Amino acid sequence: MFRPLFVLAAALALVFGCSAPRPSLTPRAPPGQRHQLTILYVADLHAQLRAHPELFWRDGKERVEVAGGFARVAAAIRRIRAERGGEVLVLDAGDTIQGSGAAALTEGAALVEPLNALGLDGAVPGNWEVVYGPAVLRQRARELKHPLVAANLRDAATGERLFAPYLVRQVGDVKVAVVGFTDPDVPRRQPPGYSQGLRYDGPEALPELVREAREREGAQVVLLMTHVGLAKAVGLAARVPGVDVHLSSDTHERTYVPIEQAGAWVVEAGAFGSFMGRVDLWLEDGKVVDRRWELIELTESRFPEDPEVARRVDAALAPHEEALSAPVGHTDVMLARYAVVENPLDNVLADAIRAAGGTEIGLSNGFRFGTPLLPGPVREGDLWNLLPITTPLKTGRVSGRQLRDFWEQELENVFAKEPEKRFGGWLPRPAGMTLRFRADAPKGRRLIALEVGGEPVVDERLYTVTACEREGDAPDMLCRIPGVQEPRVLDVDAHEAVRRFLAGTPRLTDALEGRVVGEDLPAVLRTQQVQP
Repeated sequence: MFRPLFVLAAALALVFGCSAPRPSLTPRAPPGQRHQLTILYVADLHAQLRAHPELFWRDGKERVEVAGGFARVAAAIRRIRAERGGEVLVLDAGDTIQGSGAAALTEGAALVEPLNALGLDGAVPGNWEVVYGPAVLRQRARELKHPLVAANLRDAATGERLFAPYLVRQVGDVKVAVVGFTDPDVPRRQPPGYSQGLRYDGPEALPELVREAREREGAQVVLLMTHVGLAKAVGLAARVPGVDVHLSSDTHERTYVPIEQAGAWVVEAGAFGSFMGRVDLWLEDGKVVDRRWELIELTESRFPEDPEVARRVDAALAPHEEALSAPVGHTDVMLARYAVVENPLDNVLADAIRAAGGTEIGLSNGFRFGTPLLPGPVREGDLWNLLPITTPLKTGRVSGRQLRDFWEQELENVFAKEPEKRFGGWLPRPAGMTLRFRADAPKGRRLIALEVGGEPVVDERLYTVTACEREGDAPDMLCRIPGVQEPRVLDVDAHEAVRRFLAGTPRLTDALEGRVVGEDLPAVLRTQQVQP
């Protein structure tokens, strides 16, 4: 049984390590004859090849530091491999070849050489790995030096798996298996056209695959690496016995202290290359007897950049530098997206979408993409980081009843008490509309107030809305609202909407405006995690 985060201050302390001492970078093995296994993993790199400003929060304090970049990830891997005599398993938990302008303009090809330079041992395809279509996903998998693993991703026509369900590696004296599982909700989360021709299974086969890895393959350690989000990963851990550590990804959660569930640890390693997770396991007689976890912050002050990987990154980005560095506007304030309910950056995006459509309401999706924008120029590359897909905008007329139903479902997607019912990202971001809700209320009864233009929404009235056109959706679908009247696809996409908005808006604000308020939530909620 799960309890909502907002009544559990202890859960926040557990997830973010607010009161826990920080472990050392170099764990010392307990005395005695033991074999040590070290696992490193990154998650949700989102094609952030270069270092960038990152917002860190811990112990009630916030700070911004330069972090990440593939060259810094490589340097951290190299340092720890040297410390451990090479006996290290290095993994990537997905959403890797999408999320930047260079990735979008090359369908992920710009990532191949820098990724291969990291020396990964394996990876799980994330929910955004299909953004360029199944054929490109297969092509990128062939170009990578490390294998992709996914137990539940199949060709729809043949039923055959695209990738092996697990990999087995001998790391020093320890045989380890990594079972991969990607998000089965991809056909609904992403525009349906992206995954056409693919089939996604549920987790039913995972317990048998874990047993197979131990009994047939002789694995002494079994890792379950999933791309379904931390809350779902915690729920899944109780249903898949025999796993030593569950490496989670997708929701960009920063697990400073591991979550224990059914004897397994569940961890998630942040995003954008700003973090790397380290697990150390000690074994005696083939059994895990001790374990240690650290979420390593890959900041400029702690790690240099690997020169060879930096050269490969520069070469990959060189053809696109001029286009992506072109200025499109300016901000006098830092704009960051790291909040589940409302944030200043998405307020700007929703305003831009609404202005482009000339409607009463604008809706931006609850994406988690993008590192903070510091005061200064806004460039083309920033637009791609924040909106890595450029589907056209779409308008339509929607009843008040439809708006209520939409928001109740979106609130359920984010705050469902049962983890397996969580779906997608954070809440959509509105402009021209405000809502108040209770996250702990039952499904379908969370909304307290819903207003458009400062007036309560009337169920029978029709309201004009601008949102996204998703490839493969029905003509009368508007940003997951079905049955829209008078739908019309515009000749402008979200990037152009933001360009126009920045050109006509002299000053942006970083203030929260109370557009979406959870009455039983903190003012800024940075996690969807639910603690058992």
